[in-house]
Amino acid sequence: MAAAPVAAGSGAGRGRRSAATVAAWGGWGGRPRPGNILLQLRQGQLTGRGLVRAVQFTETFLTERDKQSKWSGIPQLLLKLHTTSHLHSDFVECQNILKAMAFVTEERKLTQETTYPNTYIFDLFGGVDLLVEILMRPTISIRGQKLKISDEMSKDCLSILYNTCVCTEGVTKRLAEKNDFVIFLFTLMTSKKTFLQTATLIEDILGVKKEMIRLDEVPNLSSLVSNFDQQQLANFCRILAVTISEMDTGNDDKHTLLAKNAQQKKSLSLGPSAAEINQAALLSIPGFVERLCKLATRKVSESTGTASFLQELEEWYTWLDNALVLDALMRVANEESEHNQASIVFPPPGASEENGLPHTSARTQLPQSMKIMHEIMYKLEVLYVLCVLLMGRQRNQVHRMIAEFKLIPGLNNLFDKLIWRKHSASALVLHGHNQNCDCSPDITLKIQFLRLLQSFSDHHENKYLLLNNQELNELSAISLKANIPEVEAVLNTDRSLVCDGKRGLLTRLLQVMKKEPAESSFRFWQARAVESFLRGTTSYADQMFLLKRGLLEHILYCIVDSECKSRDVLQSYFDLLGELMKFNVDAFKRFNKYINTDAKFQVFLKQINSSLVDSNMLVRCVTLSLDRFENQVDMKVAEVLSECRLLAYISQVPTQMSFLFRLINIIHVQTLTQENVSCLNTSLVILMLARRKERLPLYLRLLQRMEHSKKYPGFLLNNFHNLLRFWQQHYLHKDKDSTCLENSSCISFSYWKETVSILLNPDRQSPSALVSYIEEPYMDIDRDFTEE
Repeated sequence: MAAAPVAAGSGAGRGRRSAATVAAWGGWGGRPRPGNILLQLRQGQLTGRGLVRAVQFTETFLTERDKQSKWSGIPQLLLKLHTTSHLHSDFVECQNILKAMAFVTEERKLTQETTYPNTYIFDLFGGVDLLVEILMRPTISIRGQKLKISDEMSKDCLSILYNTCVCTEGVTKRLAEKNDFVIFLFTLMTSKKTFLQTATLIEDILGVKKEMIRLDEVPNLSSLVSNFDQQQLANFCRILAVTISEMDTGNDDKHTLLAKNAQQKKSLSLGPSAAEINQAALLSIPGFVERLCKLATRKVSESTGTASFLQELEEWYTWLDNALVLDALMRVANEESEHNQASIVFPPPGASEENGLPHTSARTQLPQSMKIMHEIMYKLEVLYVLCVLLMGRQRNQVHRMIAEFKLIPGLNNLFDKLIWRKHSASALVLHGHNQNCDCSPDITLKIQFLRLLQSFSDHHENKYLLLNNQELNELSAISLKANIPEVEAVLNTDRSLVCDGKRGLLTRLLQVMKKEPAESSFRFWQARAVESFLRGTTSYADQMFLLKRGLLEHILYCIVDSECKSRDVLQSYFDLLGELMKFNVDAFKRFNKYINTDAKFQVFLKQINSSLVDSNMLVRCVTLSLDRFENQVDMKVAEVLSECRLLAYISQVPTQMSFLFRLINIIHVQTLTQENVSCLNTSLVILMLARRKERLPLYLRLLQRMEHSKKYPGFLLNNFHNLLRFWQQHYLHKDKDSTCLENSSCISFSYWKETVSILLNPDRQSPSALVSYIEEPYMDIDRDFTEE
């Protein structure tokens, strides 16, 4: 039987229930049905009408329902907030409600009496949508006076939103979908009172946003950033880190060269990416890079005063109590307070005076290590942004500005006292982490610093700014003694922009590199940074500068005597060793002097052969050096050729064929990446040098025999044919990569192209064509390897 309709005015006049309320209470003789309520509210969330549904419930109903479900009065508060936040409402009452709401939602732990966290209930009843509406309410003009919500109200709204994002799944993603809201949040950073809350909320939202925002859509971006003080700018870099880095798909398959080439073709048709647009927008802001350089090189003594720093920490603590930053700062502060009787007191919210801090000297004594940790956290973000800009489309512009604003000399002056400072273990380790954890601010700063040096030095003449005047003179003296022309980039280096002091930044890096423990995670980054200084056209003076400082012996000790097991570290050391020894007779003499026994040499070969992906660059450099030495008439060279174990080993045809076979066999077109494509180029170097000596047919015939001996006829040569077809597609359209190949090998790129064309010649009568060595039944050279 159908239920009787509710008569108008029934219920003793105590408030008419809406259709939604009736539906929620329907059946069961008027008793509430919790499932119906929650179902409607969840549907409201999905449709964006959660707030509309929530306000349809009466306060009486919500109070009665709250007694059973332990909702902490949140629905009633939301109802009041909705009522008091409208135009002509009492905004004082609205702010009081927000304060109460902030207090309730700060409780993140579940109690035994509650089923859901308070933030979940807050979101379920439309609280998130209501706060977004309040924050975004446009400026209202009444009787010629403009009204807007106060910074204090905005601050409370932001705090509640952040707590809800942290504690309730899905809220951050929903906010990220509101692009107009995300852009609007940037405008709230104009106020110092709401800056930190806004910046951290934006950072969290951008971290889950599927599409990158465009900074050129932010109203008055240039004015906004220009008006930031140094403290705000450093924190803003946390947001920039997300907006200027190309989005990572997180799928290793997408890092293949096939996928990258396909993406690049697509990008050409679409124009610049959002990250590139954002980089350009930042570089157009007057003084932006200069301010970053000042932040990166600022000494601890020049940082913000104690009072403002403590005020900022109080802000963080109030609503970001799980931050690693604060964890580190508080532990270090407590340790120093115990040992030095220096106390630091954080006043509770609301207990401070107008400037946020009591005027007592005991409360403004700031431990030195706390200042250092504070400065480290700032520099981390700034160095990352500079590093990304150095790798972007405007690289030359950024290089010029970084040199002009003396970033490198500034970092050199900070090297001992901050970047690679001596620290106690307690100051380094965070709660829940160990000394080697990459989450440590000290460790992260060192790695970011090394990445910046790598990007700065890589294939750029500004790399000589890493030296001081005395060291530049040393390079000139090396060239003069060897009777070779000075490197033009050295002559063109502006001496007013180089490092000062007794040692330049490169020399300081070498010193700490040689002292690094065997198990240190820094070894990889240190080797990469030093290698980038040597990359490009080979410079005898650069090599000798490093050889004189014992770098070769240190590398060999790590590879042979410590028998390093880390594949990443081994690869970086082999790459560095190759650049250090290439075409350098003195380096090979030093190598032979260190590897002076057969036992040591066998350990060295074992490390090389354990992974050719890691060691192939060294194999390439030794092969190229051998070819050059064999064509030189010089007693010193002849002596090295007759004595060096490594050159004798590489000179053997069976050795070269073993390397060649394995290099081709470990890569395939579908698995080529930026890391292992070097194996393909090393195999080409071996064959190009064989072609010079008119031995290319011999090498191809030997490969064919090795195929048959492995019972896989055609497998290797078919694979090599496909690899070379891909090589043509990849390199003939990429100027930078082709220039790198030419500079690093001292073989003209035209010779590279000619050799590949000869190998791919379809004429089966050609003795230098791959198809001549693949038997007809095993021929498989036309496979389509385009990315699906």
